[in-house]
Amino acid sequence: MNLPGAAGGARDTGAGDAADDELDAALALANGRSVGRHDPEQPPSGGGPDGAASSLPRPHGAARGASHGSSHGGRHDLPWPRARHIAGSAAGPLGRLALPLDAALGHALAEPLTALTDLPSFDTSAMDGWAVAGPGPWRTEGSVLAGQRSTTALLDGHATVIATGAALPPGATAVLRREHGRITADGLLHATRGGPGPGQDVRPRGQECRGGDELLAAGVLVTPAVLGLAAAAGYDELAVTARPSVEILVLGDELLDAGAPGAGRVRDALGPLLPGWLTALGAGTVSARRLKDDAGLLQDAVTASTADLVVTTGGTAGGPVDFVHPVLERIGARLLVDGVAVRPGHPMLLAELPGGGRLVGLPGNPLAAVSGVLTLAVPLLRALAGRPAPVAYEARLTGDVHGHPTDTRLVPVVLDEESQAAPLHFSGPAMLRGIAAADGMAVVPPGGAVKGDRTAVLETGWGRL
Repeated sequence: MNLPGAAGGARDTGAGDAADDELDAALALANGRSVGRHDPEQPPSGGGPDGAASSLPRPHGAARGASHGSSHGGRHDLPWPRARHIAGSAAGPLGRLALPLDAALGHALAEPLTALTDLPSFDTSAMDGWAVAGPGPWRTEGSVLAGQRSTTALLDGHATVIATGAALPPGATAVLRREHGRITADGLLHATRGGPGPGQDVRPRGQECRGGDELLAAGVLVTPAVLGLAAAAGYDELAVTARPSVEILVLGDELLDAGAPGAGRVRDALGPLLPGWLTALGAGTVSARRLKDDAGLLQDAVTASTADLVVTTGGTAGGPVDFVHPVLERIGARLLVDGVAVRPGHPMLLAELPGGGRLVGLPGNPLAAVSGVLTLAVPLLRALAGRPAPVAYEARLTGDVHGHPTDTRLVPVVLDEESQAAPLHFSGPAMLRGIAAADGMAVVPPGGAVKGDRTAVLETGWGRL
């Protein structure tokens, strides 16, 4: 379906090359890859225009021309790809932990997972049946079950009953499946479908890997399958990266914790939305609390926090009770990103706190806050936790999407059976109805996009909940 009021010609066709460049940059940066040296959105290697993180009065990109981002109330907004890149470069992985397997789920590997031995570590039977030596018929004797090991060699013309997973006895040349063998009255085993060839239905030692082989690279997320592989490879514990602690400060006197909104009050949507989502994105411990619109209370909360990442909601613009900027300036924080040329959510920010932690300031409108999480919190959490971010992928739009003249737009979309992206209604900054039904957020370049255009789609990551 199309956005309300969408119409053809949403983008000047003369801007097609620039839009393609922005899409390529969005796909590359969203997926943690570097962008080519000719890409206009690539920041200098030092991270900012002067090669270093900026102080509050001069955020990254402040000296850049207006063509690289929009301005709002004297604040220069960074282009979306650059802001996301800065967030991913704003911190390194936290410390390493050695955790037992049952505690490592959800962490990222701090070092490559290497095979401690050959897998399998001995020749094993892939089927229930008989281990045979040489051509048949065979005289049967004894049996070998899983977990047992026979030290008696099979002679040519002999066979032994064997279970799946059991070690082949010395001298065995193949396995004859139970359903392919028959024992005659004279006690001999005959193959009913021709004799098995050498090595048939045998899993030879080292078939999956040899000792010392790299099974998984550092940074891979520890999933249930990774735990199974690690156990099969002989690991009792894993070296992983610590998961960052997060403290959420929900700001706003107008927020209700319960009941229907009304009389100038609205329900707090971000308090319920953020904790579980940030956990799915790589956070460890997550705490959340409400604060009144009071600069002193906010300053006390930020300076007292021991979290690796503080997330604030609301208070990032220039209204009478928007205290995030004044508080950060008062405590001597370094502002790394101050505004992003993205809709919704442009008054978002990223700062380095004096104690070494990071602060992401999200706008108070719910969908704008979602945009802020995908733009700044996702790459920052990935860097802290040493894990990959939700992957951006490419899809073609099924409808036109109006664009902002200078800003990127993030638009909720659903994917059809052909992996095409359908833009959703209800994509205003204060709306959650669209994103609640969405499969991801399409990255729409300045000027908009038309039906059939390819676009980067950001995975939200809450599918892992």
